[in-house]
Amino acid sequence: MNATELLEAVVDPGSFACWDTEPEQPVLSAEYARDLARARERSGADESVITGAGLIRGRRVALIVSEFSFLAGSIGHAAAQRIVAAVERATAEGLPLLAGPASGGTRMQEGTLAFLSMVKITGAVRAHRQAGLPYLVYLRHPTTGGVMASWGSLGHINVAEPGALLGFLGPRVYEALHGEAFPEDVQVAENLFNKGLIDGVVEPGDLADLVGRALDILAANGGAGAGGSIAASVPAPPPAPPETLDTRPSTADAWTSIEISRRSRRPDLRQLLKFGATDALPLNGTGQGEKDPGLLLALARFGAQPCIVLGHARPLRKDAAGMGPGSLREARRGMKLAEELRLPLLTVIDTAGAALSQEAEEGGLAGEIARSLHELIGLESPSVSVLLGQGAGGGALALLPADRTIAAQHSWLSPLPPEGASAIVHRTTAFAPAMAQAQGVNVAALYANGLVDHIVDERGDASLEPRGFCTRMARAIEYELASVARVPVPELVAARARKFASLGSR
Repeated sequence: MNATELLEAVVDPGSFACWDTEPEQPVLSAEYARDLARARERSGADESVITGAGLIRGRRVALIVSEFSFLAGSIGHAAAQRIVAAVERATAEGLPLLAGPASGGTRMQEGTLAFLSMVKITGAVRAHRQAGLPYLVYLRHPTTGGVMASWGSLGHINVAEPGALLGFLGPRVYEALHGEAFPEDVQVAENLFNKGLIDGVVEPGDLADLVGRALDILAANGGAGAGGSIAASVPAPPPAPPETLDTRPSTADAWTSIEISRRSRRPDLRQLLKFGATDALPLNGTGQGEKDPGLLLALARFGAQPCIVLGHARPLRKDAAGMGPGSLREARRGMKLAEELRLPLLTVIDTAGAALSQEAEEGGLAGEIARSLHELIGLESPSVSVLLGQGAGGGALALLPADRTIAAQHSWLSPLPPEGASAIVHRTTAFAPAMAQAQGVNVAALYANGLVDHIVDERGDASLEPRGFCTRMARAIEYELASVARVPVPELVAARARKFASLGSR
């Protein structure tokens, strides 16, 4: 698709208004002037980007779309000025921004100054993100060089056209420099998704639905209507208090709760999102070349309350590795998204323990747990954590600190699985049940010591009624998210620190 065709596919009919003015070109050589004239004639465009605003599923969105047929979508002075002006206007008007690059990168005819223009484009995008406004990127075939290495890789959500060539170094340049072809299937959208570099591969015809869903979630708490500003949205009325506010801890002993939490049919985070969330849009990987199956990251909405969700993905196979350091690097991406988009963060704990392996140690697992705790205790965003099932070791602790903590009745939290604690103290696992009770790992103890604020009943065992349990948990989540979202962030951060400093002093 060229730029006009993409706009027609994504923007609501008749709603696009172009923002472009006559491009201001630098001093031109006669040859370059001829190149520009031919590019205008061939492409029907006056530069390599088109900017403006239109409605996407009824919401006003700013757009920057490359026209590859104009000098391979390359970015020179005039194109960079146009991009910066559009980003700054979107920021000033409080609009989400969708970029659709397709470019070979810097315009070689303009040299180093064109190359340096990527810095000012990045600066404008940074200011847009810091204003709390969504920046979404749709990478088109091909996107390489300085564009991929600047505004093409900075989206809160980054998706790509199927089969798109995407990378830093163009394969033709590589072959010219090294005398051999670049390996096949490396710089393609599907491989980038598999490596955790982008969030999805999306057909152009499906892009409007994806953008619409993302903006519906982001604007849910008050709603930015057509022409409205997401940043200026007003919180929706708080939900009615759920019945679970009156739930008290189970009278079962700790070991019984642990056994219940380990049942294979127990509802996990996937089912919580399926049965409990109004909508959930999965994200993928760290954006830095890691994708660990131990963690699930998503943009979601519970009732009217939007949030960033990150949590343990219960392994689908018994022999699956535990949560590795890449999971926590992906988690920290979610924390940053919550802060930038000014959304509450929901963390979900359900892990039998972090990975115990050479790869985890050499990947810096201990340091990642420390950095995750560091980020969460000072997170400049409202936060809620959920103890959903198992909660063993540092892998559980890494997602725990929050303003409010909800617990399923048979969830638990322990420095090690009880069998491990028994092995350390008694040199045998036989004392695991007694160790669990003595260590105070169950919800009754966690509630008494001030960690757990809200308990969701399991009516004996959540595995016997997964949909009903997830519905109750979702209502509790919506209520707690809405509650913390109404408190000024500095007050939340201070209260969060006090809560964890005073645990056990009740």
